[in-house]
Amino acid sequence: MRVEVNGRSHEEEPRPGQCLRTYLRERGWFGVKKGCDAGDCGACTVHVDGAPVHSCLYPAFRADGRTVTTVEGLAAPDGELHPVQRKFLDAQGFQCGFCTAGFLMTTAALDEDQLADLPRAFKGNLCRCTGYRAIEDAVRGVSHVEAPCAGESVGRNLPAPAGPQVVTGSARYTFDVDVPGLLHMKLLRSPHAHARITAIDTTAALRVPGVQAVFTHLDAPERHFSTARHEHPEEDPDDTRVLDDTVRYVGQRVAAVVADSEAAAEEGCRRVEVTYQVLPAVLDPEEAMRPGSPVVHDKDPAVARISRPHDNVVGEAHGEIGDVEAGFAEADAVYEGTYRTQRVQHASLETHGAVAWFDEDDRLTVRTSSQTPFLTRRALCALYDLPEEKVRVVAGRVGGGFGGKQEMLVEDVVALAVLRLRRPVKLEYTRAEQFYGATTRHPFTIRVKAGARRDGTLTALRFRVVSNTGAYGNHGPAVMFHSVGESMAVYRAPHKKVDAYSVYTHTVPAGAFRGYGLGQVMFAVESALDELARQLGLDPLEFKARNVIGPGESMVTPGGEEEDLHIASYGLDQCVSIVRRAQSEPAEPAPEGWLVGEGSALAMIATGPPGGHIADARAALLPDGTFDLAVGTAEFGNGTTTVHRQIAAGELATTVDRITVRQSDTDVVRHDTGAFASTGTVVAGKATLRASRALADQLLDFAAAHLRAPRADCRLAEEAVLHPGGRLPLKELYAAGRTVGMGFAADGHFGGTPRSVAFNAQWFRVAVDPDTGEIRILRSVHAADAGKVMNPMQCRGQVEGGVAQALGATLFENVRIDGRGEVETAAFRRYRLPQYADVPRTEVHFMETADAIGPLGAKSMSESPFNPVAPAFANALRDATGVRFTELPLTRDRVWLALTDRSSARPRVSPGSR
Repeated sequence: MRVEVNGRSHEEEPRPGQCLRTYLRERGWFGVKKGCDAGDCGACTVHVDGAPVHSCLYPAFRADGRTVTTVEGLAAPDGELHPVQRKFLDAQGFQCGFCTAGFLMTTAALDEDQLADLPRAFKGNLCRCTGYRAIEDAVRGVSHVEAPCAGESVGRNLPAPAGPQVVTGSARYTFDVDVPGLLHMKLLRSPHAHARITAIDTTAALRVPGVQAVFTHLDAPERHFSTARHEHPEEDPDDTRVLDDTVRYVGQRVAAVVADSEAAAEEGCRRVEVTYQVLPAVLDPEEAMRPGSPVVHDKDPAVARISRPHDNVVGEAHGEIGDVEAGFAEADAVYEGTYRTQRVQHASLETHGAVAWFDEDDRLTVRTSSQTPFLTRRALCALYDLPEEKVRVVAGRVGGGFGGKQEMLVEDVVALAVLRLRRPVKLEYTRAEQFYGATTRHPFTIRVKAGARRDGTLTALRFRVVSNTGAYGNHGPAVMFHSVGESMAVYRAPHKKVDAYSVYTHTVPAGAFRGYGLGQVMFAVESALDELARQLGLDPLEFKARNVIGPGESMVTPGGEEEDLHIASYGLDQCVSIVRRAQSEPAEPAPEGWLVGEGSALAMIATGPPGGHIADARAALLPDGTFDLAVGTAEFGNGTTTVHRQIAAGELATTVDRITVRQSDTDVVRHDTGAFASTGTVVAGKATLRASRALADQLLDFAAAHLRAPRADCRLAEEAVLHPGGRLPLKELYAAGRTVGMGFAADGHFGGTPRSVAFNAQWFRVAVDPDTGEIRILRSVHAADAGKVMNPMQCRGQVEGGVAQALGATLFENVRIDGRGEVETAAFRRYRLPQYADVPRTEVHFMETADAIGPLGAKSMSESPFNPVAPAFANALRDATGVRFTELPLTRDRVWLALTDRSSARPRVSPGSR
């Protein structure tokens, strides 16, 4: 076989059945990404003789005699970017960037007719991060990037540092490395929801040519741990083993086969013989709490930190302020309803995976797709009794996270293999494994009761919340506690009560997901208050605005007041004003005969987790007069790298292009809790601010002494220190420091407390076809109180991406589980993700606030846009149809059935609530 790839000839024969994607990647063309291996996502798009193809479906042998172009070959030989690459760079048409090569290759092949119909043209490409607006702007040639300006970086639309690498395919994600002698791991998984392994025979597997080892529970540490990563491990139950002799869900790993190739490892998995004693299973959380139900974890509650193991309750919260029954008695109207939310997959295009080896210093080095490299190192050291200095964990550029990579799902078993074999080992999840072997959003059932006086004053709120954490409790208690926090605290009521339970079942585990439980409960609360307002004959937005917490007020839930949580800036009133203005503006036309309605919802979220979230940063002057910034937090499209450079550039009076960022590596700083809980800007950014300020002071102090000039007369400029006698270039300052044995570096630290809150509001106008149940979004408006917006272009992208992801969860995303506990939707084509054609342009408005706690007045805005979307949409649907839908997703068939019921004079209930 002979194929020309980006001007280079390759003559190696492909393996039998090999696809073009793996053929190209094995030859170093890492810009070709693996997203699905089924032709569903487009991340692997390349050109074959000028025509775009999904290389995961294209047999490698068919490329014989053809010319293949990957994203690396799109630019001119002299390095001049292709016009499409330049457009994506100017518009910043990406976030994590994992899908970007596919979009670039698709766009570069579009003709004029196809460019005029982008919904059809992009049918084969998925993006989980951007919400697609930035991609459309890139295709249309809209530029958003501003030029850098010394000392004036914060608040400007400055580009992501890795942008040139993303659009040229040279950005390195987890597996975009060539590791000599690499072995491949595949996992044998359980076919049963609950079973005990009574025997396991690996003899036949070890006879497969190329198989090097098979690991089972007999090889795994006896220790229990949690896959969840938190600064304080005691937040999560210790209920998991690396490999266990009891399996608790369909898809749990049973054995790990390590071989010279993935094919050999897969064949080895097929040859492992396992004898199971099948045990009774429970799939429903309400049933799981009933006496006599199968026990998921029969463990000592004090040791494992499980609330009530024999009732399958991993965590629970109970509390009451005032007397809710008296509050309901005082009310002129009371509404009570039960709401249900479903499992949702994170669907980050880069799947979970890790590759590990021993480096030249005999350190275990783990390269992983993780939001928490430092916490993962800590967990590996505890699990295998290793000193921290003998373990290094590093994350490359991460291809999406959304909370799903705040887990240790692969690193533990890869480390086991490397420690035993002393050879490099790789484990990369397939797309199917992401569905049945990773985690999902927690499904919730929420019973809400709310009462109010005739004048619209709330008298009482009561929640009963049941969260299905699945077979393991990773994040279960924390998600449950958080879900009833800000969702209840945002509204004033003298009487409040909550009973909340996080419950084990024999199903795929749930975990951290954008919003961390708030979105599920807010769907119920905001829907219930909308219904209560209608009972009172009040405008729902006015009713809510009358009862929301105000500036300076304490945030109180039945769990008590969190002393470190404050309203350090208040923009909720401005958010409400934005929605009011949208309501008053002329309505968009809807098709004749369609039902039209509008709805809104409010949300509040803390700008970080309780109990502290630690970040360290280090800023240093380099010999050439530029700067090095080391931060621990990971980059996965959250934009923290851009913001950290902007913060540092502002403090050091330089331009962002003169600052190099090193990150996501346990070698670069002392500690970083991780990029989760909306902390990338407000916690790690504050550490960067403090390090940069300390370095600026250090430089000016030395310059003043060196120049014998008053300190007050010296100031930093782009490449020098300015003083009354002229300017001292920074590289000369560095050299002067070296002559006296002094380097210039400073550390910054922030512990994540005190914390502030951010506010959001979402408004929709929708049209519904009563004959088919089809819903069209006529207008989408989002108001975001992000404090001082560090990078408006980037922050807008975070909001749009959050709204788009939430719309997917609202309208069609659903991880379905059958009666055996098996995931039925283990592929993108069976699990409906939002495509370009599904997502409307959302009008994003930022409030004018400056936070007293966040760095330079900033607040978090990565999770919070997700939370008000589902209730706002459900309220708009209620306004249009007269039907209160109480179960997500709001699929077309559910809407049609409810409208059919209504037209037949049946009770107006959601199909899911019967």
